[in-house]
Parts: sequence; structure tokens; C-alpha cells
Amino acid sequence: MEERKTLIADGNLLQAHTWKGLLEACGIHVELRGEALLGGVGELPAALHNVELWVRESQLAKAQAQLSALDVISPQWQCLQCHEINEGSFELCWHCSAERSESHN
Repeated sequence: MEERKTLIADGNLLQAHTWKGLLEACGIHVELRGEALLGGVGELPAALHNVELWVRESQLAKAQAQLSALDVISPQWQCLQCHEINEGSFELCWHCSAERSESHN
């Protein structure tokens, strides 16, 4: 059996599931550990509250490259309705909730 390596250890369960789904869509087998322990927040030591993503050692570099690609900075965009500047990751204007479209860039 191939050895596994820790890819990420974080306390954010939603982000961990998002990353897991992305990596599995790329053909990388991911094991999520520590999810069940999050129900004990406040009762268990803080060191046990991490959710960890584990991958096969042979897929570690590919998994790291996929997650690094997520750090690409999206350019800001201006809302056509209220002319507010929004962060590139926003799909709706933070000020008026207008939808982003290609013409907003």
C-alpha cells in the first residue's frame, strides 16, 4: 500500500471539502481526516480541531500544483449598476447585488 502524505491541515471543513472535490475531479484520490472531531470543539484540545487532507505520495506534487493554481488573483471589476469596484472573486456586486457579467470587466 502506497504511503500517504498530509497535503493540508486546517480547521475549515467547508474549504477542505471544496479542495477535496477539486482534487478528486482532477483524478487525485483524497482522504479527509478529522471531520468527526469537529463536533467536539470546546471539549477537545485545540490541536485536535484540524481537518486534514491526505493524498498518495505519488500524487502529492500534482495536488500541490492544483491548489497553488487556486491562488491566482482575479482582477477587480466595476458594477454597471452602481459603479462600485468589486473584488475579482465576487460574482455579485457587494453594494447593490447586481450580477457580474463579462461586460463588467
